[in-house]
Amino acid sequence: MHHMDSAPGAKTIIDGREVNYFCGTGYFGLQGNTKLINAACHAMQQYGIASGTSRSGFGNNAVLLDVEEKAARFFEAEQALYYVSGYLGNAILLQGLSADYEVIFADAEAHYSVMDGAAMAKKPVVRFAHCDVEDLQRKLTATLKPGQRPLVITDGVFPTSGAVAPLADYDNLLSTIEGAIICVDDAHATAVLGLKGQGSLEYCGVSGERRYSSGTLSKAVGGHGGVIAGSSAFIEQLKKHSSIPYGTSSVPVPAAAASAAALQLLMDSRALRQQLWDNVAYAKAAFRQIGFTDIPDTPVPIICLSPSAVDLGKLQQTLFDKGQVVLHVPGGSYTSVPKSGAIRVAIFSTHSKQQIDELVAEMLLGMESARCSVFAESK
Repeated sequence: MHHMDSAPGAKTIIDGREVNYFCGTGYFGLQGNTKLINAACHAMQQYGIASGTSRSGFGNNAVLLDVEEKAARFFEAEQALYYVSGYLGNAILLQGLSADYEVIFADAEAHYSVMDGAAMAKKPVVRFAHCDVEDLQRKLTATLKPGQRPLVITDGVFPTSGAVAPLADYDNLLSTIEGAIICVDDAHATAVLGLKGQGSLEYCGVSGERRYSSGTLSKAVGGHGGVIAGSSAFIEQLKKHSSIPYGTSSVPVPAAAASAAALQLLMDSRALRQQLWDNVAYAKAAFRQIGFTDIPDTPVPIICLSPSAVDLGKLQQTLFDKGQVVLHVPGGSYTSVPKSGAIRVAIFSTHSKQQIDELVAEMLLGMESARCSVFAESK
């Protein structure tokens, strides 16, 4: 098992060796940011490691409230709810909204957290084909009884494929059904997609009542914990009807302070997001030049490569030996992974063009050394 010996970033020390790091979800390289670290240290000195209790009693503190205030401003909402893990966001939404729908319709490739959340909601669940609006329509027609209201839930950005859910199409479809709800697990879109970084709903141009998302501060934002933003009435509804927000311990103080500092940093400047988008466009263009022509033209910093006739595990090891770290995800081992498996490449705002060029060149050599090519099928 490999050991990470530094904070994750464009350059990371793994097993005692500095490498070009194209893994994980730290898309802005903020996990090692000095401002975040200083904020965490200062808060820890004042408040300790954690409150040691839930927020329903005496577990609130100024740091946790600061995260919620900054998250509300970031998402331009009246209020925000901050909780211990982004994984729990879907359960909070599905429990908290339980009185507002009868049947859950979930993308077949939705993240584990979606299905765990659905189980906790104790409502009927129907799976529809991955990102397939027509299949969703068929399932809605076949399942719903008169007067029943659906809740459609999906990842906004799928974690391995990098696909963006067709939220505008879902919105158009559900606009004909009174009381229909859309919920989005926005873990990989929070702070990344949309001009303001508000996620996949903003990116797809979807807004309004009954359109909700849960985000995480532990990926691109560089902190920890989950966040849901919305009207004050909506947030109070979630607190009242979900057992999770005040039934769990609060986020450790240092991580919360880092989260607040990161949100402020991202609100003060859009430069990191623009640099990320520039790097993503550059990397995707470079991979297309070596034959990966089906890479979608989106600002999503996840590039999913699945060349035919390639031993992907061997390719990952070959790249690692050359100081290029990517992730081999075997088929069927995680959500949204092609059946043949994939090499998942994560692009950061802090990567240099030279690092990206080196990765692409080594990727091509790695495939050639295995006597394989992305063009094998066409031959």
